[in-house]
Amino acid sequence: MTLDPDHALFVAILDSGSIAATARNSGISPAMVSKRLARLEARLGVRLIERTTRRLHPTPIGTQLHADLTQILAALAAAEARVTGAAATPAGPLRIAAPTSFARLHIAPHLGDFLRTYPAIALELTLSDGYVDLAAERIDCAIRITAEPPAGYVARSLAGNRRVVCASPAYLAAHGVPTSPATLAGHRLLAAQGQLPWTLLRPARRAVVEGVSHVRTDSSEIVRELALAAGRLVRVLPEWEGAHDLAIHALHAGQPRPAVTAFVDFLADRLSSPPWEPLDTHVG
Repeated sequence: MTLDPDHALFVAILDSGSIAATARNSGISPAMVSKRLARLEARLGVRLIERTTRRLHPTPIGTQLHADLTQILAALAAAEARVTGAAATPAGPLRIAAPTSFARLHIAPHLGDFLRTYPAIALELTLSDGYVDLAAERIDCAIRITAEPPAGYVARSLAGNRRVVCASPAYLAAHGVPTSPATLAGHRLLAAQGQLPWTLLRPARRAVVEGVSHVRTDSSEIVRELALAAGRLVRVLPEWEGAHDLAIHALHAGQPRPAVTAFVDFLADRLSSPPWEPLDTHVG
């Protein structure tokens, strides 16, 4: 496949989300953008983008082509930078997906510094506790808390992820303090969808806590807010904690653009001494 200007224009259309925005950014008319997109589709013999009155949707083939071309364009930019000896400047759109609560607590406070350092980056942050399809949603980088990063992506570990059992002082005063993992079955557990059962460990011991969340939600942020009382949580069963296999990773596909590399490096630096370590009795 030979890369031509229509390939780059196709990537720009999906990155900007509209033909009008692409036209403005490229200095050509919307009619010319549409004509060149149609020309590319005709040459390939496939539909790449579904047009509606409100937004553009890539077809499955368009999604894959966008992912492939993004990697090729990034590799070309990096190759040119190596030849000229100039570092590619982080710029352009940057779409990041991250878990809701983690992003609010540990990403959002640093975004001001990041954008001041890289003013040419146009950041878009999507918050979701579900697993976002990077290719389908045109996400440049996803922050995920997982034990096994998915195959097909480059994963960089940013920090460990300790998990402990905690409750509000008001809840413990009303319902008593759990004395073992088995006694948790009699308490009002709170967990986002997919987070139960819990596996708790201590030296030479393992316990599985079955149960149903007292409130059903797909948001870990809601779970946190429901558990909080008087602005803090206290740890219970301090000799037990979750398995240590989970870690916080940054995922991206193939050769990253300079903007992606800049964000991952920036976040790795900010999480080099995680604010949740060391964990003491008061955890929130």
